[in-house]
Amino acid sequence: MQNAEKDLAERTKRFARRVIRLYVALPREPVAQVLGKQALRAGTSVGANYREADRARSKAEVASKIGDCLKEADETLYWLELISDEQILDTKRLTPLIQEANELVSILVTISKRARGD
Repeated sequence: MQNAEKDLAERTKRFARRVIRLYVALPREPVAQVLGKQALRAGTSVGANYREADRARSKAEVASKIGDCLKEADETLYWLELISDEQILDTKRLTPLIQEANELVSILVTISKRARGD
């Protein structure tokens, strides 16, 4: 695995851990829990799909798994934005995580385009 790929694998795992900590910090209100579970599911699957992409057997499989990573990262961003918009948690706490989600989406868009040959 190249250094950049290893760094992204570690980065997506750190992102998942941050999303887990966010979920644990959410109020036990029904809306907060629903939005949080959605963010938790999507946010933890980014790294899992990236790990699968790293072990892919073909370029097509790599492109597909990177596409899955991108989809989940963007979905995580959506749920985080809703949590912020609904003021479920302090924006100061969410801003760094939203920024990281945006950065991961940008990185994964680039990787996805390269994997597809665009």
